[in-house]
Amino acid sequence: MRALLISTYDLGRQPFGLASPAAWLRAAGWEVACVDLAKERWEDGRLDGAALVAFHLPMHTATRLAGPIIGRVRTLRPAARIGAYGVYAPLNGAWLRSLGVDAVFGGEYEQELTRWAGSAPGRAPTPGRVPRLQFLVPDRRTLPPLARYATLQLPDGTRRLVGYTEASRGCRHSCRHCPIVPVYGGQFRIVQPDVVLADIEAQVAAGAQHITFGDPDFLNGPRHALRIVEALHEAHPHVSYDVTIKIEHLLRSRDVLPRLAATGCAFVTSAVESVDDRVLELLDKHHTRADFEQAVALTRQSGLTLVPTFVAFHPWASLDGYCELLDAIERLDIVEQVAPIQLAIRLLVPEGSRLLELEAMRRHLRGFDPATLSYRWEHPDPRVDALHAEIGALVGSKLAVDRRAAFEAICALAFDRAGHPRATSRPARHRATIPYLNEPWYC
Repeated sequence: MRALLISTYDLGRQPFGLASPAAWLRAAGWEVACVDLAKERWEDGRLDGAALVAFHLPMHTATRLAGPIIGRVRTLRPAARIGAYGVYAPLNGAWLRSLGVDAVFGGEYEQELTRWAGSAPGRAPTPGRVPRLQFLVPDRRTLPPLARYATLQLPDGTRRLVGYTEASRGCRHSCRHCPIVPVYGGQFRIVQPDVVLADIEAQVAAGAQHITFGDPDFLNGPRHALRIVEALHEAHPHVSYDVTIKIEHLLRSRDVLPRLAATGCAFVTSAVESVDDRVLELLDKHHTRADFEQAVALTRQSGLTLVPTFVAFHPWASLDGYCELLDAIERLDIVEQVAPIQLAIRLLVPEGSRLLELEAMRRHLRGFDPATLSYRWEHPDPRVDALHAEIGALVGSKLAVDRRAAFEAICALAFDRAGHPRATSRPARHRATIPYLNEPWYC
């Protein structure tokens, strides 16, 4: 029996979402081939002999890119069973089934996908509580080598090959705009430490010098997280890593931050989203602007680089508010820590989003758009939507430009559209002092 696992986009990373189910299917006796279409061209011949084809859909971009390939697979291989799995699969279940997908799997998909693969045709997974799995070590043997993926850019101008793993999935929190919430419902699941460390060991043997932990929040389980990074550092003291942590957890677990720095954490990504407390309350972020500013100071004192992400355009934005965000970034001296694309992100409202619970959101909606797999919304001030379009075009034209230069161009445009003079920009640290991954897109 032959299975084909397909990824269309995974933020420039070697897809864990192919390697993990590949291990499960191979253990069940399947011959498995993995295809990463972000790095490989599609060839119809890959379908030869495939009884099962499954698509990993961890994000919105990956889901939209998968659509045409799903249709082609259904046409060329009508007898094959087609599955889709990952956070965005259940959010778009009806659309996927309209394209010919037979079964959809959400959180902790490995076991259900493997059971379905071995079941009689037509048997669909049973919805229910997110299961607790005893994971297998991911099997990466048919994926492109790490050298073809994103690298870590270091202050001295050198680059490091980057591996990727997950120490946990899901999240304890319920931020309204997060796609994880409808699937996990406030639950999170750990990956057993021996599995995580074995996966890291294999990637280091394959050349990885840096590991990205893809956990939605690395400090959902602080003891589990520290056990893993301390073991990583002991085994490979020259291997660095990066993690994602909520502002709320950075403040609550501030004693942990020096330990992260001591074990080789190159930077911490945090979904700040806004510096407007009203917007943060609407998004149910459980932090304030003051908390964000405190987190910047705490991470800096601990020797960590904080990399904030933002949803800069939403129905409650204003031209003045956008300029205030830019001022805050400059005042906190984090210009070089903010990828320019973060200043062009527009709020995405997919099916199942908790944002749909808000009358403050619903009044701006203009219906669901199947072409974009999201609800269309318009800002009550057309100038804000116009600024978003201009900022998006500007950022797209400056992907290879120094972050400070891109930021200055964004500021010049935004302050001009708002009709405000801008204070003279302050001197900043050189861009090269900030480590960063060279994959510019985050959605």
